[in-house]
Amino acid sequence: MKSAGGRIVVIGVGNPDRGDDAAGRLVARQLRGMLPAKIEVAEHDGEATALLALLDGADCAILIDACMSGGEPGAVRRFNVSAKPLPEARFNLSTHGVGLGEAVELARALGQLPPCVIVYAIEARAFNLGAPPSPAVADAIDETSRLVEGEFRSQ
Repeated sequence: MKSAGGRIVVIGVGNPDRGDDAAGRLVARQLRGMLPAKIEVAEHDGEATALLALLDGADCAILIDACMSGGEPGAVRRFNVSAKPLPEARFNLSTHGVGLGEAVELARALGQLPPCVIVYAIEARAFNLGAPPSPAVADAIDETSRLVEGEFRSQ
């Protein structure tokens, strides 16, 4: 991921108290201290207007969230949504009221989508209140942290 010195944000989305839905936020927690200091790392609950505020003024953004597409739990998918929408027909990319895909498209429609936006989607399965992430998703959290860190190695 290349940015000409502009503002870069990494946002982990999810509910930390709902099993696999915590995946995005747990990736963000792992990335704190791993990424260069110039990169903002935030956790977010997925509420669309507040998410737009976090994206506002960014040149590059990486968003991480749990998804439910019917794939194997723990599978990690990377999407470049800078120019085209998330594949909503295949991926229901959120367990929140407004999905991440809808929030990205709202930002695009309002002219607030950063020029560079990458989404990491972690296939989830269990969303029990108070439960930890499943073992497959816990492994995917570590994998996704490494992948996101790799986005910035050459910077």
